[in-house]
Amino acid sequence: MKIPSLLILIAACLSAQQPQVQSAKMETRAFSGTIQAELARSGAGPFWAAWSEPEIPGRHGDSCGSEGTSLVRLEGPTALLVLVRMENSKVDQLRVSSPDCRFDAGGLPFIWLNNVPAAESVAWLKTQVPGPHPDRATSAIALHADPSADRALEVLVAPDQTEQVREKAAFWLGNSRGAHGVDVLKRMLANDPSPKVREQVVFALSQSKEPAGMAALIDAARNDKDAKIRSRALFWIAQKAASKQAQEVIGKAVRDDPDRAVREQAVFALKQLPENQGVPLLIEVAKSNPDPAVRKKAMFWLGQSTDPRALDFFAQVLVK
Repeated sequence: MKIPSLLILIAACLSAQQPQVQSAKMETRAFSGTIQAELARSGAGPFWAAWSEPEIPGRHGDSCGSEGTSLVRLEGPTALLVLVRMENSKVDQLRVSSPDCRFDAGGLPFIWLNNVPAAESVAWLKTQVPGPHPDRATSAIALHADPSADRALEVLVAPDQTEQVREKAAFWLGNSRGAHGVDVLKRMLANDPSPKVREQVVFALSQSKEPAGMAALIDAARNDKDAKIRSRALFWIAQKAASKQAQEVIGKAVRDDPDRAVREQAVFALKQLPENQGVPLLIEVAKSNPDPAVRKKAMFWLGQSTDPRALDFFAQVLVK
């Protein structure tokens, strides 16, 4: 009997997602019900269980760690692997890896769950955020190429979540969730009650590859009601871009921000620009800014530079 070619292709795709595991008592299951039910079916443990899901595009670091990898990818992986170690009916370990990696299960049972729906994977991982592995659960959610991940992260940044949970979810919204992530972060910046979380939101915006992320940073530097947020936005603008627009935003803050601490932070942001751009601007601030404290701060950062223009400036000042 001939197997249709489409079925052969599907079987090959599924097996390609299953990792290489040694020293394991392997069992493959067709998923049904919920992940929690599948884990409970296997007893108290110890055992490993794993499943694979489509991953968002891009590179997200070396997910194999010390296990090594079976091949070198020139592009980012297209699938992620969720691995769970159960012991005493509880999640003992939670890991995110790649199906390309090789694993040694140490002789334990290793249960491979086929065809776990992405939404079910995200839903189960969300239940693990309050548990002993909140960071890994949150990052695993963020790497799922499924709209349910966006919805889960929105829940995790709601004001009724802890600051730690909101901060971690904010990072992944900026790092991995594209334009939708930036939209959520902008709402957080406007509405989150915690200054600490809002500072993390500014950092998360700086991690986004979306143009809207930089636009939101610039708006925060110009208009946020919190001086500390304006300062942090200026810092990350300087780290992120050396564009003419970035220079103009930082320069305007040096001149016009109503808070001296923000003006001084803006001077430091000028120092973070490439020297061919930052040094002339610092010299101009040292010469002409009306605030003596700001001029002094510009002089301090010029003193840290080895740029010949900074040395020439000090020579002129000292000769007078």
